[in-house]
Amino acid sequence: MTIRIGNAPCSWGVEFADNPRNPSWRSVLSDCAEAGYTGIELGPVGFMPEDPAELGEALDEYGLELIGGVVFRPFHDPDKWDEVMDGAVRTCKALKAHGAKHFVLIDSISPRRAQTAGRAAEAEQMDPAEWAAFRDRIVTIARMGAEDYGLIPEMHPHAGGFMDFEPEVERLLSEVDPDLLKLCIDTGHCTYAGFDPVAFMKRHMERITYVHFKSTDAQVKAQAIANRTGFYDACGQGIFCNLSEGEVDFPAVRQVLLDSGYQGWCTIEQDCDPTLDPDPAGDARKNREYLESIGFN
Repeated sequence: MTIRIGNAPCSWGVEFADNPRNPSWRSVLSDCAEAGYTGIELGPVGFMPEDPAELGEALDEYGLELIGGVVFRPFHDPDKWDEVMDGAVRTCKALKAHGAKHFVLIDSISPRRAQTAGRAAEAEQMDPAEWAAFRDRIVTIARMGAEDYGLIPEMHPHAGGFMDFEPEVERLLSEVDPDLLKLCIDTGHCTYAGFDPVAFMKRHMERITYVHFKSTDAQVKAQAIANRTGFYDACGQGIFCNLSEGEVDFPAVRQVLLDSGYQGWCTIEQDCDPTLDPDPAGDARKNREYLESIGFN
């Protein structure tokens, strides 16, 4: 099975490039390599150097390949289009400079949806015109990534945004050309949103070109949903636990990947609070060892 396991800066608590609590970018690269990985994501644009020479030398130093990058911006807000475009262009340039292909699009957390993460029946829905404009903004960025930079645009459902619950994901997939927009499925965000990642993957493997490995602690998740806990507070409470300790059935995920002939990267994203996680490097190592124990290598 030609599946490679990578990791991402969010496993070290890096969600926003300008957060003063972030560890240094070099320490993240070093920890990732020491934990046994050979690939890493870019993280939020601006966290790692945007000078290709500087980042390229560091990736070579630590024996790491850049896998892809995430545009975590408010696609749902037409007034923030400049912010979306800025993040997208800078991410595209960085990925192209280092030969990475996975251009992951995430609608960031909206105040209109933050309190209904995990509560699909209560979540506010866009009206038809708002949805169409939202979809078209996603398509515009996807087309830019594919046509101008040679990347693989992939939509990533995420708790607290407007691309979160299973019906929304299904709707987007049905309305957008599959040759233009692929899917990055995140196993933990599936369970947070209340649907089964294994069943979903079985239906959509022809569209899935990238996978994020994450799992949820069922008890912490239930409490966060019941208490309407914000996403980042839930991360601080440990909603995303080590892969071996959560509710995602990774042997079954592995079998779906095997059966479909999937090849490429699966990247661990264990979002955490950098001030509360005592050992992100140790967690990264444990996650790699767990995946190896169930047949990933």
